[in-house]
Amino acid sequence: MASSFSGLTSSIVLVFLCVAVRVTYGTQENRPVLFIFGDSTADVGTNNFLGTGARANVPYYGIDFPNSVATGRFSNGFNTIDHIAKLFGYVESPPPYLALRFDHPDTFNKNVLRGVNFASGGSGILRETGKKKWGGVLPLEKQVEQFAVVRSSIAETLGTNQTATFLSKALFIISVGGNDLLEFSTNQSATRLGQNQYLAALQSNYYTQILNLYALGARKFGIISVAAIGCCPAVKAMNNNGGECVEPLNKFATVFNSVTASTLQRLSSDLRDFKYSLGDSFAMTSAVLRSPSLFGIKETKKACCGVGKLNGQGPCLKSINAELCGNRNDFLFWDWFHPTDKASFLAASKLFNGPPILVTPINFRQLAQI
Repeated sequence: MASSFSGLTSSIVLVFLCVAVRVTYGTQENRPVLFIFGDSTADVGTNNFLGTGARANVPYYGIDFPNSVATGRFSNGFNTIDHIAKLFGYVESPPPYLALRFDHPDTFNKNVLRGVNFASGGSGILRETGKKKWGGVLPLEKQVEQFAVVRSSIAETLGTNQTATFLSKALFIISVGGNDLLEFSTNQSATRLGQNQYLAALQSNYYTQILNLYALGARKFGIISVAAIGCCPAVKAMNNNGGECVEPLNKFATVFNSVTASTLQRLSSDLRDFKYSLGDSFAMTSAVLRSPSLFGIKETKKACCGVGKLNGQGPCLKSINAELCGNRNDFLFWDWFHPTDKASFLAASKLFNGPPILVTPINFRQLAQI
């Protein structure tokens, strides 16, 4: 791990700790409407409606969610997006687009005015990401197409001018990219492109989808970078290195994050009223990995729930007799790929109220206030 974290100074750890308080945004009237895009780090139940193997609507998922309900969140409780929403004054993240579409069609036009979550576990920036392993997940492109339907519904309700104003005040949060990088490391068809060509394809598609959202009226973008995915129990379990992080994959993530930062700076220069906040999820994860006890974390290698080596060789499913820890707040990782509720809150608090060293050029709270 030392090679990837050598640039992580003690000041990052200290700054990270200084903002670990729950500060809510304000009144119901001034909190931003949230539109959420991404993968399993943000999914709150989209995949429940899809023919995919990437699902979390069965035990032990949700064991610490209210009433121990397995909602489809890839967590023991809430995920990072939920905690961001709660810091803005909501009870949780907005509901999935598909739930609003299929479960509440009669009130769809009204409900979308309160925000929508489009994220799909196992998906990525590229259309092909997750398809071979998980089946019918929804890539970022499809999620943006769903938002276009939502925008049309909003326009029917508010009219053209009010819709533009409404969307310009909303916060568009995107948490995606990790699955694309994992796909490159495991899928031979992706690997044939070469790392530089693959990164170029990723950023080209990412840029296009952000442009598409901008054309649909989005102006404020909260972007969450890829975390230290080489440290996930699933990745470490595939390598015989004593449970240490896989540094080439972490390096790949840092390169992707750097290019993403450049892309956002370019968009900010080229597009009128384009505002963004980029959260450094890699630095946040690295801080906990480097000094876990400072955050009340005791276990950073093994997942709380799963099967096999490091509980990283299968999902957290009661039906396959997954091992379940009893002290979930002691763990960084809930399952083979995802953080615990506690770790998700730590990340959310920094995205919401952190300093430029962790979230730049402004944090999510400041972005919403523009």
